[in-house]
Amino acid sequence: MHINYKRYGLYLLRWQASTPILAGVGIILASTGQLVAAIVANLIGGLIFFWVDQFIFTSQSLAAQWEVRDNITCVDCGRVARGYRLVRSGDYDKTHDHEPEFRCEECSKKKTEVLKGRGIRTE
Repeated sequence: MHINYKRYGLYLLRWQASTPILAGVGIILASTGQLVAAIVANLIGGLIFFWVDQFIFTSQSLAAQWEVRDNITCVDCGRVARGYRLVRSGDYDKTHDHEPEFRCEECSKKKTEVLKGRGIRTE
């Protein structure tokens, strides 16, 4: 299983942020009874943190970003095929590369292993 530590870290921070919010609601509603206070606190938490969780788990800015094009000439082997290039991942950023290097699937897999060896996340 692959773990995106950036997403995981944000999720843990989000989890900690929910504690004071839910505790505060529970304290305010304590006079209504524990069950009612817990239900209302969880509903409020769900209304707030659904959106935060959705960002954490679906945001493309937290994942490696790839560009795919058809009919490129591979910079490594010269074959014309569907081309792939890693655009951005962590500190690796080729977003504004004026001469992007696309590779066929086979050469892209080799380049991916090289990048992984340098500590760059490709997933």
